Amino acid sequence: MRKCSLCGKGTTIGRNRSHAQNRTSRTFKANVQKVTMKMGEEKIGGVFCSRCLKKIKGEIKKTAPKK
Repeated sequence: MRKCSLCGKGTTIGRNRSHAQNRTSRTFKANVQKVTMKMGEEKIGGVFCSRCLKKIKGEIKKTAPKK
């Protein structure tokens, strides 16, 4: 199932258009990846789209202790 567990983004349906204006159906698939990350002591796992992954990694970076 190609659906982000955080935002719900998934496959959408659209159309291809040729130069002759012929229509054919096509699908736009979300860039979804199965990930397990560590945030402090807890693990975050799930299927996330690339936009949500970017947000999660930014939050982890903000909350990480400075060295």
